[in-house]
Amino acid sequence: MKKILTLSAALIFFSQLSQGQGCIVVRNVAGYGQYNLKDRSFTTSDWQIGINNRYFKAYRTFVGHKEVDTLQNTNIIKSYSLDITATRFLANGWSITLDLPIGYNSRSTNGEHSGAGQPFHTTSAFGLGDIRVTVYKWLLNPSPTQKINIQLGLGLKLPTGDYQAQDYFYRNHDSTQILAPVSAPVQLGDGGLGIITELNTFYIINKTFSVYGNFFYMFNPKNVNGVSTLEGRTPSQAQILAKWTVNSVPDQFSLRAGLNALLGNWLLSAGLRSDGVPIHDVIGRSDGLRRSGHNVEVEPGIMYNFKKISVYLYTPFLIYHNVSVDVADKNLGASAVPGGSGDVMFFFGALFNL
Repeated sequence: MKKILTLSAALIFFSQLSQGQGCIVVRNVAGYGQYNLKDRSFTTSDWQIGINNRYFKAYRTFVGHKEVDTLQNTNIIKSYSLDITATRFLANGWSITLDLPIGYNSRSTNGEHSGAGQPFHTTSAFGLGDIRVTVYKWLLNPSPTQKINIQLGLGLKLPTGDYQAQDYFYRNHDSTQILAPVSAPVQLGDGGLGIITELNTFYIINKTFSVYGNFFYMFNPKNVNGVSTLEGRTPSQAQILAKWTVNSVPDQFSLRAGLNALLGNWLLSAGLRSDGVPIHDVIGRSDGLRRSGHNVEVEPGIMYNFKKISVYLYTPFLIYHNVSVDVADKNLGASAVPGGSGDVMFFFGALFNL
């Protein structure tokens, strides 16, 4: 039973809060996974180190929830992150985790440059992302025989990632280069101090099966970060009045639920997840440009457990993508806006109990 509890608690957390497969900006703030791992009730280790890799490629264009027929690969966003987490397990169900993300994001298109029919160019950003520090507490007294528990988390997302990275944009049929901030999905941070809230739970059905649920919301009280959205172009008066010319600092959310199956040292997982950005923040104003909306994915996963190390692979597949109209676009009179997505994300890595 203790082993089942260990693995069930671990699988609660196997998800990355990441940029949501395209133009929905969900920051890579979660280290190894969207949720952190085992508490002292499930391991005798004092420390746990996590190394998580995440990769996705967004190339499909949506307006609302409908895919738009465009020439394939006319706007490609690629994102890779390496996340290192260190968790200190404390007594009575407490733990504290530090998440350190390092990312490389790029966007290849001609739309940001000289326009349709012209050569493609790539803008990119590389470096440290937004660090996260979170404190966790299991509400029920942990024991090897329990069938259910709930964990609450409260933390801060620090504005350590470069949110105003610049690269060169090409104009006048590639005869002119302009240095300007890259688009929001490519930036390494959002420039805001985020307040993180989490609720994680599991229920043991029998010696083989268990279910899990994860609920994450990050409040971003800051309104805008002052970074231009114009890629070096001159704004119109309408864009200025609509507050469309700077990036918003949005709230972010993620939900997961699914079923685990324990087969010896193997653990198989199948569930649903949704990542997204709301149109309006819970705290503060919601001016500036953001790509609000959400994804829904089917999320299969597999993990193998050694004595002190666990290795895993998770591959969420997109089944639904919706792009909402944010405040700035509504101020410009837009009733629908385009956004990008891909088909699959990859999360792979390892955990080390020390």
